[in-house]
Amino acid sequence: VERTFAWISRNRRLARDFERYATTVAAFVRLAMIRIMLRRLAAANASS
Repeated sequence: VERTFAWISRNRRLARDFERYATTVAAFVRLAMIRIMLRRLAAANASS
């Protein structure tokens, strides 16, 4: 869990809580996780 929080906090928008609405924060967390997973899939695909 801590590792996931570290990955998410690497994104500039999520490093601090500037957003007013929880739905906006949730959307940015979702986008950050999509970005992380796409990078992992691309790296795994390139190595095989």
